[in-house]
Amino acid sequence: MNAPAKTEDFVAAKIPDGVYAETVLSVEHYTDRLFRFRMTRPAGYRFRSGEFAMIGLMVGEKPIYRAYSIASPSWDEELEFFSIKVPDGPLTSHLQAIKPGDTVLMRKKPTGTLVLDALTPGKRLYMFSTGTGIAPFASLIRDPETYEKFDEVILTHTCRDLAELKYGLDLVHEINNHEFLHEVVGNKLKHYPTVTREDFAYRGRITDLIENGKLFTDLGVPPLDATVDRAMICGSTAMIKDTKELLEKAGLTEGANNKPSEFVIERAFVG
Repeated sequence: MNAPAKTEDFVAAKIPDGVYAETVLSVEHYTDRLFRFRMTRPAGYRFRSGEFAMIGLMVGEKPIYRAYSIASPSWDEELEFFSIKVPDGPLTSHLQAIKPGDTVLMRKKPTGTLVLDALTPGKRLYMFSTGTGIAPFASLIRDPETYEKFDEVILTHTCRDLAELKYGLDLVHEINNHEFLHEVVGNKLKHYPTVTREDFAYRGRITDLIENGKLFTDLGVPPLDATVDRAMICGSTAMIKDTKELLEKAGLTEGANNKPSEFVIERAFVG
């Protein structure tokens, strides 16, 4: 395996036009499958909370890129990413070995559909996620604009086991103890973590918990209602398909940046 490049390695290398070379600031490994890292934010780099960027590494003589949701909010001075580890993944097999001081490449134009502008006004915002699909919501739940637009924000995060929930649990703890975010958020944010392979108060696939009504009973909210509820979905292909069908059954329609509606989906994946 090629070692990730150090910043100085790029002095002589030609960085392609439209690409930033940023420095890794910190890395935290949660499990043998999940880790997060933070890196410098380019001067003047703008993005909307919930968007993704194409990030990559030089592997051999060429760069390899994959789509990664930016987990930090748009106001953050650093950029945060939450990643899976794929042993034979073209990018993640190398990315999981990065350390502070290493260089990560990032294309200059962010994009994505999981943005507030793609939703019509509503009262309650659901964020349905599995695994690293929580990343764009890590950005949005730390953005004050989310709470200006919605009275209630419900983040669901489904993983295989309890250890994989830690990133989300840490996020909510961070918000509750943040010097200004906790005042902005107040009691508007509800976190609903579930697991599928261990005993836990909230167990099962989120789609099953929507269908049998347990999600709504546990949270003390009414069933999905297209007149007040809005939703975002990010996760595995199967989860996205099944959750989309449930939302449409409840009368919600899919939107996009150029046509806001009741729910949106992110279809970019990491590998």
